Amino acid sequence: MSDILIVDDERDIRELIGDILEDEGYAVRLAGSSDECMQQLNATPPALMILDIWLKDSQMDGIDILKVVKRDNPGIPVVIISGHGNIEIAVAAIKQGAYDFIEKPFNIDQLLVVIRRAMETSLLRRENQSLKRVDQKPLVMLGESAVFRALIGQLDKVTRSNGRVMLTGPAGSGKEVAARYIHQHSNRATAPFVTVSCASIQPDQMETVLFGRENAERGVEKGMLEQANGGILYLDEVADMPLGTQSKMLRVLVDQTFQRVGGTDKVRVDLRVISSTGRDLKDEIAQGNFREELYHRLNVVPVAVPALSDRREDLPLLVDHFIDELHTQQGLPKRTLSEEAAAVLQSHVWPGNVRQLRNLIERVLILGDGDGPITAAEVSGTDTPSDAGGDRVVLSGALAALPLREAREAFEREYLMTQINRFGGNISRTAQFVGMERSALHRKLKSLGIGAKTGSKSDGSEEE
Repeated sequence: MSDILIVDDERDIRELIGDILEDEGYAVRLAGSSDECMQQLNATPPALMILDIWLKDSQMDGIDILKVVKRDNPGIPVVIISGHGNIEIAVAAIKQGAYDFIEKPFNIDQLLVVIRRAMETSLLRRENQSLKRVDQKPLVMLGESAVFRALIGQLDKVTRSNGRVMLTGPAGSGKEVAARYIHQHSNRATAPFVTVSCASIQPDQMETVLFGRENAERGVEKGMLEQANGGILYLDEVADMPLGTQSKMLRVLVDQTFQRVGGTDKVRVDLRVISSTGRDLKDEIAQGNFREELYHRLNVVPVAVPALSDRREDLPLLVDHFIDELHTQQGLPKRTLSEEAAAVLQSHVWPGNVRQLRNLIERVLILGDGDGPITAAEVSGTDTPSDAGGDRVVLSGALAALPLREAREAFEREYLMTQINRFGGNISRTAQFVGMERSALHRKLKSLGIGAKTGSKSDGSEEE
């Protein structure tokens, strides 16, 4: 949006102005009627408009066009020109939002002064909007595991295009963070990132939220599609979008236009759409809950966001980050994570994924005593009984009821499987941690009947 659109029904006038501005280094576009003007506006909004107030043989005059521009693109300065100018017309144009008013025949130097000032105004507005749109909160994606590195590799590839992305993964795994990563590393990084939480919006309000509305009393209320114009629209948990809205959203994806609720004019937008879901959309399609056409339009590039249990190696890094974040934001103690506590965390199942982990760390920092390292007892989920000695292990009822040999085997099996999961299936690191030779660990796993769960790869090779 860096050119000037000149609208005048007199060909000689619009070409003369165009030639003068091109000599001054401006890019220009020309329109001789209201229809041509609206086509140009819908295609690409200009940085500035020079608009004749009288347009012969057109459905709309300059004031009508000015109203539309101020309604749909209020940031575009409009300079009105007219050979029939008088003070009433000038006042009417200024009231409708015109930047300035110039009478024909105009003085070229005066015209250039007004245009330079209007272009400066346009540039300042765009820069201000860009600053407001940039998310000041730093985006952090942390991890060193092979699964995490593979995810970042996929995200880096999709940032280089404008293709639609479908993010899948369980709740709390970080799908919105992945969407924001795409945004911040794309060519739309300074444009808006607008999140539509499909699960939290009432179905009867979904279309108004997305498309906006217009009526005589309230005027125009822009929806999230218009708010995201030029940037990224993120449809969070898109499976919860009502079927009726799905049909209209499909049309937006096809031709990038829509109508506001209660309106008749088509509104054009330039969007990149990223969606996410924790459900199987193919099952939703089979049950009649999701439109197959919309699925194929959204699922151009599928990216799976892994669960926390699939990247346990990243837990200590994530905990350190959450501790720093909570210390900065809430003034909570800046503690460290002990190795014993890390081992306990890495053995958990984490159904709530990264979100659950952050909540746990926040609770520990709030309720904990002192500034020392976080202990295993604080993150284990159960407190150590007060009468237990420092080195005493409290057995579960099931384990305590077994004979010694069976109890030992059960303990060894659970312990080794926990450590293997902790190190992401890496046998060498597991052996080093538990203090066994790698070959001895293999024999122990085989004797316990858990050889198939050691993290071996499907081709028979072992993960190092």
